[in-house]
Amino acid sequence: MNEPALAPPEAGFDAPTEQQSPEVPELSIPSEPVPHMPEQGSGAEAGLPIPPPQDGAEAIPVQTPGASGAAAAVPEPAPVTAGLAPSSPTDAEMAAGARARPIPRINIQAFCEDQGTALILQEASQDRRLAKAHVTVQMGGIDAAAGFYRNASTPNLIVIESMNRRDELLTDLARLAEVCDSGTKVVVIGHVNDVLLYRELLQRGVSEYLVMPLGVGQVMECISMLYTDPSAEPLGQVIAFVGAKGGVGSSTVCHNAAWAVSEIVQSDVVIADFDLPFGTAGLDFNQDPVQGLADALSTPERMDEVLLDRLLSRCSDHLSLFAAPGTLDHSYDPTVQACDTVVDVLRKNVPFVAADLPHQWTSWARQVAMQADKIVITATPDLANLRNAKNIMEKLVAARPNDSAPYLLLNQVGVAKRPEISAKDFSDALECEVQFVVEFDPALFGTASNNGQMIEEVSAKAKAAEQFRELAMVLTDRVEAKVERGSLLAPILERFSRKKKTGN
Repeated sequence: MNEPALAPPEAGFDAPTEQQSPEVPELSIPSEPVPHMPEQGSGAEAGLPIPPPQDGAEAIPVQTPGASGAAAAVPEPAPVTAGLAPSSPTDAEMAAGARARPIPRINIQAFCEDQGTALILQEASQDRRLAKAHVTVQMGGIDAAAGFYRNASTPNLIVIESMNRRDELLTDLARLAEVCDSGTKVVVIGHVNDVLLYRELLQRGVSEYLVMPLGVGQVMECISMLYTDPSAEPLGQVIAFVGAKGGVGSSTVCHNAAWAVSEIVQSDVVIADFDLPFGTAGLDFNQDPVQGLADALSTPERMDEVLLDRLLSRCSDHLSLFAAPGTLDHSYDPTVQACDTVVDVLRKNVPFVAADLPHQWTSWARQVAMQADKIVITATPDLANLRNAKNIMEKLVAARPNDSAPYLLLNQVGVAKRPEISAKDFSDALECEVQFVVEFDPALFGTASNNGQMIEEVSAKAKAAEQFRELAMVLTDRVEAKVERGSLLAPILERFSRKKKTGN
């Protein structure tokens, strides 16, 4: 292979600009087009056994690469082959996807030989972490790619699938190298588990070699690693707090959870109050900042680290507030692009961002929730909240198949003389567990609100304070969410109780 044609794996870690990545026209070949992916599923099953190596070849050690994707323009879909319907992502795929960082604005073209692989790449292209990238998936393999790039410039990244053995694969890649522009990265997806082939491909300038079967999360992690500086600080996590209905206490949950992260986990947190006309973050922390989030959203092109420091209001050593103005002097209708820009700047400067979203389903509010790393849905135990929570949960899970499901918190539980839906019935209706339950305590919450304090500051021994501490630990991956289960002795005790009542 002509080595200079393919970018060496260590080159090009800095994300290319849009000028460096001209849009490549979509390939037109006689092969069947890739069908559109359904919203749920992750493609191939990652837990299947790796194909055996060739005779005398050493197997490639188990690797966990991957990448994330943005929606790509594809031809009209053909029927999905039976047996290729995507399945739910495995734990390994979810973990790989969680390690993937957002992909920069690049052009990616994939040429597959197997329709199942094309389905995996197509679903990866729809992931939130590839929202800025332009991804095209086509059939035809190396032959189609080599023929197409004779008359077109190559994109930032080419993903090639080959089902050939070592010698044939190297010969085919030599033809592709002749038409590859300098700086283009190449990822090869193969069906041969051969460490000698893997090493030779890297020596010839291939950026990564993946062995089928693999999943969406592993593909996303691979692409993310190619365009991430290993020495760079990790990007912060965005945690979106959404209320199933107005007045359920989503803002209170957000503020107390963020405070617990800052004080107990001792990690830097910024609370971004997106409820611009009616936000209460300033009141809850007894702050009255002159500037805040509205200023950033009105001029997103000016947002940088210096302006961010000026607009943030510091509440403690680890907690800062991006406050809402809380006035009705203006109408607030931020754009999706403005919200994305502000959130991206926050990600680069703090480990955790608590996005306090208003109870509205506008394009920008939906975008912030969809792009968040984790989501907390707060609801109260009544029918309207059950319906809304179910709709929100279904929408978010369908749009984020490679992310963990939102956390569900029941708030204001146990109001005297009020009929309520139990946590178990709530879980059964939503087909997901209620991970956190905060009991109704008007004296405690009223005192904290009027004093501009958090629940932990008013009463550290309160059950609500314990729930917020546990929520903070779960959101920062210190512990796993607990699911309420009965005692192991419960069946025995229940049977003993029945015998006692019957006198047997």
